[in-house]
Amino acid sequence: MSRIGNLPISIPNGVTVTIKDNVVVVKGPKGELSQKVDPRIKIKEEENVLHFSTTNGTKEESALHGLYRSLVHNMVVGVSEGYTKTLELIGVGFRASNEGQLLELSVGYSHPIFLLLPPEIKVETKMERNKAPLVILSSADKQLLGQVCAKIRTFRKPEPYKGKGIKFVGEYIRRKSGKTAAAK
Repeated sequence: MSRIGNLPISIPNGVTVTIKDNVVVVKGPKGELSQKVDPRIKIKEEENVLHFSTTNGTKEESALHGLYRSLVHNMVVGVSEGYTKTLELIGVGFRASNEGQLLELSVGYSHPIFLLLPPEIKVETKMERNKAPLVILSSADKQLLGQVCAKIRTFRKPEPYKGKGIKFVGEYIRRKSGKTAAAK
């Protein structure tokens, strides 16, 4: 039995949840999201609270129970509050700018990198003197936001020797000492 799946989801004011033919549609002030749910997982809505249950309770159903509860919870939080991730560009000469949905990154290559972001994601870049450039991404869809952040990060992953690269704000990069420290 899934402990995550048994947790109820409270629906905040201004958010509507519609369940029809194993498809959950969540509408709120930040947008609208939908998710197809496995038919073995039953969803009940009563008094602004969603409850998830399984039919048999097998190991696979228990895993799906927790999965779909988490996905729907992320949708409810996304359309009511939204999600924000901030990426930091660490390195000499690293720059970021955007024009609408087109993100331009200069991260140490001989050419700039251009990335067209999906319309569901809002992007903002900050460049301050003596501070690392920031790329601030926000969206109602947590999965899409994480996927786009991972794609941006692949352009220059943080390396452990100098710490250069694209990383999340607050992320700790474990540093290694170079060859000179080992030779002593």
